[in-house]
Amino acid sequence: MNALRNKVLLIGNLGNLPEVKEMSTGKKMARLSLATNESYRNAKGEKVTETQWHNVIAWGKQAEIAEKYLIKGSEVAIEGKLVTRNYVDKSGVKKYITEIHMNELLLLGGKS
Repeated sequence: MNALRNKVLLIGNLGNLPEVKEMSTGKKMARLSLATNESYRNAKGEKVTETQWHNVIAWGKQAEIAEKYLIKGSEVAIEGKLVTRNYVDKSGVKKYITEIHMNELLLLGGKS
């Protein structure tokens, strides 16, 4: 059960190309912007689609795969964990960021 304590599973589409950086150690890190859509019918019977955007971080081999195979619009399934961090901006205001640190990546859809 411990493996279920902080687990995120999402299927969505990339909003842009992965931003890949190579660290001084040679390890790669990729930032992904993932959109998930949820549809429902409102009180008038109209279909409404809501989009949520998620910040995803990939390290090492997962970052290399993202860099090599992912393009804007790619449909992917990701598994990871939620991580919240904070920092102080230039104005001295404390900001919080929630990200998903990806453990697994599955490419969905057809070949492009």
